[in-house]
Amino acid sequence: MFKKILIANRGEIAVRIIRACREMGIASVAVYSDVDRAALHVRKADEAYPIGPAAAADSYLNISKILDVAQRSGAQAIHPGYGFLSENAKFSQACVDVGVKFIGPTAASMDMMGSKTRARQHMEKVGVPFVPGTSRGLESGEEAQTVAARIGYPVMLKAAAGGGGKGMRMVDQAEDLKSALESARSEAQRSFGDNEIYLEKAIVSPRHIEMQVLADEHGNCVWLGERECSIQRRHQKVLEESPSPLVDPEMRQRMGEIAVRVAKAANYTSAGTVEFLSDQERNSTSWK
Repeated sequence: MFKKILIANRGEIAVRIIRACREMGIASVAVYSDVDRAALHVRKADEAYPIGPAAAADSYLNISKILDVAQRSGAQAIHPGYGFLSENAKFSQACVDVGVKFIGPTAASMDMMGSKTRARQHMEKVGVPFVPGTSRGLESGEEAQTVAARIGYPVMLKAAAGGGGKGMRMVDQAEDLKSALESARSEAQRSFGDNEIYLEKAIVSPRHIEMQVLADEHGNCVWLGERECSIQRRHQKVLEESPSPLVDPEMRQRMGEIAVRVAKAANYTSAGTVEFLSDQERNSTSWK
């Protein structure tokens, strides 16, 4: 059992973690930027340390400052919450390097799942169902044309390193594909510093469903249930609903089993989400 945990986050998630620590008899350490000096998470924690200016890049995203606080405070573990450094493989490995436990997945797991194409390649080996398409970046417009002709239009171009709809283009006809690929690559490079684009069959009027998993470091993994995340604006979730009105018990069981298979194949630990796309006939495929 840890005696002291540093929360590398702010706001509601930090308050929740502090509350859980208190219930478990674990001392909590908060960090805060200059503008968060009087924030609730700072007042609730057992200890609190400043980590820099208001800009997140200079405070909550500054790995060296957070690790310095962990060592000065004697924290044995760091909980990243969500956002900020929670999906940063470099931070996960940096914690290990200085002897502080990172409460979350390993750097190797994050590296594997951080690229959609690498994730697809790995999951194909264990029989996880996918939307038809490529599992490697497209090398040319001609390759894109060949694949699209084989799987049929409409198709979706996606950034391998992406999220939030950046580097994503829906293409309905062959004559638009090459220009859409160039545009997607350009946006992906600007947004992520990586212009790798892959292609999938587009699912018309899809439902976006997420399955929650929990995994420990002893090979145990369970699925908890799903969230319907189909109401979106600009490819960002607006509302989550649980349980999903689309999912029946049979579909829920099938998706849960696939989600556990994905987590185990990635050697994933901690809390995580496996995302699914479903068509109107309840045919679901894992997404990431």
